[in-house]
Amino acid sequence: MMMDVLQILKDAGAILDGHFIGNSGRHLATYVNKDAWLPNTELVSYICRVMAELNKDNDIDVVVAPAVGGVPLSQWTAHHLSEITGKRVLSLFTEKTSENRQVLNRKYDKLVEGKRVLVVEDTVSTGASVKKTIEAVKAAGGNIIQLTLIVNRDPKNVTEKTFGVPIHALVDLPMASYGEDEVPDWLKAIPINAELGHGKEYLTSHGR
Repeated sequence: MMMDVLQILKDAGAILDGHFIGNSGRHLATYVNKDAWLPNTELVSYICRVMAELNKDNDIDVVVAPAVGGVPLSQWTAHHLSEITGKRVLSLFTEKTSENRQVLNRKYDKLVEGKRVLVVEDTVSTGASVKKTIEAVKAAGGNIIQLTLIVNRDPKNVTEKTFGVPIHALVDLPMASYGEDEVPDWLKAIPINAELGHGKEYLTSHGR
């Protein structure tokens, strides 16, 4: 199954080599481009079906993901869970604030209170972003049963201890990332990609 999903991402052109800036601000030599496969509803449906199958025995009430890229993952996973289990499973999402937090707006907090929640996300490098979604769900009184990821870029360090909830990744794909003072010369020699990730913001903030 893992190789199946990995091959799907490769075939969709979603795994790229170069010099990128991730959500965490770290420098990456490999990038998982969700925009290469998210527009294809057949691929999204299939991958979310895999996530749903992994959680079919967890009695999930609600699926939550961080907006915006996680919205279709939440929708399709909840759809397939409902279909597989015969139980009505809701699909919700958190939204980013100006303080860089993730919050449950639109009275969604009331829909997760006391519920069994599955959190889904496409790709994690440090886990910082999805951790904020987990904090929002817990603050609203949701009981997180599992975090299911499509790709874990750092399975050695991003683990259950990172989030305080059970974690399962469809693909463990270790990819090196570097802090500002750690970037190797060979990566510095590659121009930062301004089209994907946070390269444009990084270049602007550094006057390039």
